[in-house]
Amino acid sequence: MSLLIRLFAVVSLLGVGLVHLIGWFDWARFTSVVGPMFLLNVAASVVLAIAVLVWRHWLVGLATLGFGAATLGAYVMSLTVGFFGVQEQFQTTLEVWGVVTDVAAILAGALLLLSHQRSQRLA
Repeated sequence: MSLLIRLFAVVSLLGVGLVHLIGWFDWARFTSVVGPMFLLNVAASVVLAIAVLVWRHWLVGLATLGFGAATLGAYVMSLTVGFFGVQEQFQTTLEVWGVVTDVAAILAGALLLLSHQRSQRLA
């Protein structure tokens, strides 16, 4: 079960990064603040995915959950009050995939935390 959770987390994290990489190429590279943040998101998603694969620690689950929540929170801000001058509309397939991958990362992080807690109780 733990391997499946880890694979789910890796796919979710890389999905978040891919959505942001595509968004960067599509439009975000032309924005002064959000563009670099999109690239930072891509890099962070890869680093976290690697951490999920090699480090069996509860911090990895927390980081995955927090990363997904922060990314989703920034997107919700861009839909409502705006985010560094970006105002989204939730009209594109990429935006839908962004929400799906963010929620998946949040769920994966929670599952990693629960899996770690369970394994600690059994040890």
